[in-house]
This record gives sequence, C-alpha cells and structure tokens, in this order.
Amino acid sequence: MYEFFSTISNFFSQPLINIGLSTKDIPIISAFILGLVGAVAPCQFTGNLGAITLYGSRSIQKNIAWKEVMYFTLGKIAVFSGFGLLVWIFGSEIKTSLTVYFPWIRRIIGPMFVLIGLFLLGFIKFRKSISLGDFFERFQKEGRFGAFFMGVSFSLGFCPTMFVLFFVTLMPMALSVNYGMILPPIFAIGTSIPLIISVFLIWYLELGGKFVKKGRRIGAIVQKITGIIMLIIGVLDTITYWSL
Repeated sequence: MYEFFSTISNFFSQPLINIGLSTKDIPIISAFILGLVGAVAPCQFTGNLGAITLYGSRSIQKNIAWKEVMYFTLGKIAVFSGFGLLVWIFGSEIKTSLTVYFPWIRRIIGPMFVLIGLFLLGFIKFRKSISLGDFFERFQKEGRFGAFFMGVSFSLGFCPTMFVLFFVTLMPMALSVNYGMILPPIFAIGTSIPLIISVFLIWYLELGGKFVKKGRRIGAIVQKITGIIMLIIGVLDTITYWSL
C-alpha cells in the first residue's frame, strides 16, 4: 500500500522537485515549492485527502470553511516553525532524536480518521459529560479547534520523503540566509495548498450555496458520504502505517 502511495507521490512530485531545486537561489520560492512537494508525499497524501474531504464537504453542507482552513494552516505553521526553531537552536542533533517519534506520531492519523468517519456516520455517540464527546462536538460544530489539531497532527506525521524535504533540503537553505525563519511557515503554507484550492473551487463554483438551498436532507447525505470516505481513508492509512 505504501508503494502505491509512493507511486502516486512520485508522479506528481518529480516535476515540482525539479522546480524547487532550480529555484534554490530564491529561497522563498523554493520553500513554497518544496511545501507543494510535501503535500503529495506518501505520508501526507491520505492526510490531505482526508482534510479535503472533511472541509470540502463542510463547505458544501453549511458555508465555506475558510476559518477551518485558516486554523488548519496555522496548525501546520506552528509545527514547522517549531521544528525550524529547534534546528536553529540545537543544530542537527535534534533531527536524530525526532526521527524516533515521527513513525509513532504518523500512526495516529489513520485511527483518528476512522473515529471521525464513525462519528459522522452516527455509529459513535457521546454524552456531553464525557470529555471525548465534547472534543468531537467541538470538532464538528466549531471546527477551529479540530482544524488546528488536524493541522498539527498531519505535520507531525513525517516519513522519509518529508524528512528529506524539510530537514535535509529546506533547513540548510533556511540557515544560510538572514531571513531563514520565515521559510518553514512558507513551507507549511505550501503543504496546505491542495486544501486551499479545493475550498476555493467550492466557493468559486458556488457549490455550497446550491446544496444549502436544498435543505437538511442533502446535508445529511453529504455527511454520510463524508463519513464513508473518511472511514475508507482511515482504514487504508492504518493498514499502510501499522503494517497490517
């Protein structure tokens, strides 16, 4: 399964990698291009697909999820900026220590998608007195807290491709210029571009308005479809990264 995702990733990323390497003389552009490559890295592929499904369907059901997209991106910016700061302070030693934890953190995403899918399908219900239920309610209704959490968790899900892109390619470039601290946030924005484009297209094509006018029944159907897709993505992701 991982090889399948790698094949898809290589198909989309190779032209972008060439562009990124050719723009090393302009670090800001290079950081953004490397972020785009990171968006289709094997470990980010299912995560970004899940985010597009979740926030795209929310935009169709209710209103355009720009706030959620912003908080999702802020979550990514927080993580990559934090890693950039750690490398700047501690140097290359921090990379060795972090690699021990990345595979375990990445494994959280699949089960998390499964839980979200079951929740959207109505198979999991919580009482308000249970804190986990409050989390899912906030995740579904408010969106901002859940979006930030998803942005953080996806960013922590490193794989060899993301490790090379960020620590081996981006950070040496960031350490070589006096404005290097802005490159990790730009990289983070690049990894969020697929989601931003998807929500933009829903807004531009006015898909949200067309579906909202048709009432709650359409919204319920969209939610069920979203739940099924999230469940499938979560199962595939879990099989891939838990080696089942």
